[in-house]
Amino acid sequence: MGPAPVIPLSGWADRQLQALAKSTGSTEIAALTGVGLLGERATRNGFRIPGQLSAGGGCRLYKARDGWLALSLARPDDRTLLPALFGDSALDPEDDKALSEHIAASDVLALSVRGAEFGLAIAAVSEGSDSPVHETIAEGRSVDRKPDQQPLVIDLTALWAGPLATHLLTLAGAQVVKVESRSRPDAMRTGDPAFFDLLNQRKASVAVDLHDADDRAALIALIRRADVVIESSRPRALLQLGIDADALVAETPGLVWISITGHGVRGASANRVGFGDDCGVAGGLTTALHEATGTIGFVGDAIADPLTGIAAARLAWEQWASGKGGRIFASMSGTVAAAIAEETQTDSQAFAQSLHDWAKGVGQPFPSAPLRPSQPARPFGADTQHWLGTAQPC
Repeated sequence: MGPAPVIPLSGWADRQLQALAKSTGSTEIAALTGVGLLGERATRNGFRIPGQLSAGGGCRLYKARDGWLALSLARPDDRTLLPALFGDSALDPEDDKALSEHIAASDVLALSVRGAEFGLAIAAVSEGSDSPVHETIAEGRSVDRKPDQQPLVIDLTALWAGPLATHLLTLAGAQVVKVESRSRPDAMRTGDPAFFDLLNQRKASVAVDLHDADDRAALIALIRRADVVIESSRPRALLQLGIDADALVAETPGLVWISITGHGVRGASANRVGFGDDCGVAGGLTTALHEATGTIGFVGDAIADPLTGIAAARLAWEQWASGKGGRIFASMSGTVAAAIAEETQTDSQAFAQSLHDWAKGVGQPFPSAPLRPSQPARPFGADTQHWLGTAQPC
């Protein structure tokens, strides 16, 4: 067994971190590496370099009639959608062999479009992301920032990309308030407690019921006091709950609102579900691997998550530092596509070699990342009273 391969695109992540460290002046961010952030979850969990099953096991690459697609079935309700997806009420959602047979008889692009309409996290290997890395859709008002000012950040995200972005902002000196639903806390809290602690240490913890008018009003009042909001809901979701992001940006001087999406904000992709592995595929990484090596497989561990988390932190900080408010949508698949394009332009031979080495390493232990120390995250809802003036119910 040869030396462990370098995680492809870790060089792009390094450059983003260096730029963030420079703009924030944070020595803690300066000490981070792309390999470290892209590989720390896999190292902590003992993952192996994936083939056609993702490192975390929640997403698989399937052969369709005319190509390949990635399908994530990590959420409890995902499999219940499969009989309707294929128009086969007799399909056993737990029968992976039958699922593979249905996919093999389907056209890849038609199935990926239909799956996305059903709310599944699905991506055709051949689709290619045309979403920009980020796009400003609402201009805000400007304010003058004081030289020693640090931002108040409201974190409405869950899982990996958003919590990593706000974690990096804590390392830059920001005060971060993590807001979770009382009925649906961040799934990472119980799914991977140690990784949750790493990403959410130093953040205050607030629990709300967005269906409750008082809780919703208290949260909106907190947002009006904030400098930055980072969230990862589908565009229509918060508005349906009575939180109008565009209006808040328009009325709150200097408020920066970052919305992390799977595939951007335009057209049908605006409400498309996406997670780290399938967004990596949609962004072109599996295509790049196939073009370089002739093999089909996943690259990295849910790689769109950490890449987007790093990019979103840099975007949020630089926008905040400029003093200009606005609502900006960040795309996970678009981030991956942009990272591939930059790595290819920077050193195409090195990028191709990293993909060759990755393909040869399938089944080996994931490249080891340094394990950063962490402290326990705040208990769920522990700071609700302090920040919202409402107590967390028993």
